[in-house]
Amino acid sequence: MEQYPEQPVPDGVPLGPSLTKAQAERIYEQGKEAVIFALLELAKMATEQRQMHLPAAIASDPSTPSAQKPVFTKPTRNVGKRGKRPGRQQGHAGVRRGRPERIDRTVEHRADCCPDCGGALKRCSQTRDRYIEDVPAAVRVETVRHVIHRDWCPACCKAVEPVVTEALPNSSIGNGILVLSAWLHYALGNTISQILSVFNFHLQFQMSQGGLVQMWHRLADILLAWYEEITEDIQQAGVLHGDETGWRVNGKTHWLWCFTSKTATIFTIERSRAGPVVLAFIKDCFDGVLVSDFWYAYNVLTCAKQKCLVHLLRELERVWKYKDHGGDWPAFSKKLKRLLRDAIRLRKSKDELDEAAYRRRCEQMEKRLRLFLVHGWSNKEAKRLLKRLTRHRDELLTFLYHAEVPFENNFGERSIRGAVIMRKNSYNNRSEKGASTQSVLMSVFFTIKQRGLNPVDTVKEALKIYTKTGQLPALKECIASHR
Repeated sequence: MEQYPEQPVPDGVPLGPSLTKAQAERIYEQGKEAVIFALLELAKMATEQRQMHLPAAIASDPSTPSAQKPVFTKPTRNVGKRGKRPGRQQGHAGVRRGRPERIDRTVEHRADCCPDCGGALKRCSQTRDRYIEDVPAAVRVETVRHVIHRDWCPACCKAVEPVVTEALPNSSIGNGILVLSAWLHYALGNTISQILSVFNFHLQFQMSQGGLVQMWHRLADILLAWYEEITEDIQQAGVLHGDETGWRVNGKTHWLWCFTSKTATIFTIERSRAGPVVLAFIKDCFDGVLVSDFWYAYNVLTCAKQKCLVHLLRELERVWKYKDHGGDWPAFSKKLKRLLRDAIRLRKSKDELDEAAYRRRCEQMEKRLRLFLVHGWSNKEAKRLLKRLTRHRDELLTFLYHAEVPFENNFGERSIRGAVIMRKNSYNNRSEKGASTQSVLMSVFFTIKQRGLNPVDTVKEALKIYTKTGQLPALKECIASHR
């Protein structure tokens, strides 16, 4: 049987139900092969369309026997709540990995024979490049023998030797393992058993849990100076977010506090959830804006504050679900939601209004809030929330007057979320020393990442300087040297 190549009609005549007489004549004029190809393509298209519409026609025809009806027909696509398909949307350009900047080695590939017929090949000069990035099959810890020469100093009358900066003094574990393991635990939340599995099994390097923890304690003692530096940066921030969550230390309830700005994050684990902790870290001289939830401990500060309006909206939803929402609660909830959402909408439209008009709208919003608070609400849940709103009346609309202040505390909650995940994986701390190490190393790793640097490389370079000079360089100096 004669075979015809599957290729388009030579002059690009479109095939299908809309084929015109003129187009058919053009196909005929091209010869026998073009006519046969066109007929085969039309037959194929007709068969595909018939198969496509057959299940729907059978299902919709009331005279069709039930045995011929499909039991279940899968939807053509999975549409989400907002009417969009999951994954990449139509028209998205897509993203591909670029060419690697560094080529470590080159491997040439050449076929010995044709993969289709097995025949001999005629060598050509044509090539194409393909780049593959992968981890070597044999990844293992490198053991380096350091031969340290001791020479005599006639002036000092003693033998001297150079400093080895690849590890801390009196340590056989290199700084790479030390910092990488600490980063895996305190920044990524991997458990100690998982880290030991990576080093002991995959890297063929034996370590004990006790030895690993002692290494981390030593690292935290060295980086304590950076922890204090980060604390000072936090105290000078223009906008600060605060949040706290429960934490267990040696089986007893403690609290993990988080204070974060755009460039720094500080963690501390304390026995108390009260105001003295806030005063100890933030100081009463703080003149920025503190964004937080309605927890009373933050009230000890006299600075400007912005309470999280999302927390307030969540509280309204919680009352609707679980509390008494009778009486005038529906009106209370409706008015408060409208007020808060109007305020948020006003802040988003600030750039569209002139300064005077925006100021007038802010004054109107303040007046609406005052009238809402003095209204005589009778529902007990409304009274409870009204008491809270009255106490924090001057802390609800601060974001209207400061462009950099948000109306919610999402940034603070995202910063502490990593610690919450870590808490689930590592089961908190077993000692006060462990809690102190947790606070220091989390703060250092999170802050370095916030400032756009690699935490592991930054700490390793600082340890080299510390080992050589006995002094840890300032964090700001290390960050500036890497940019």
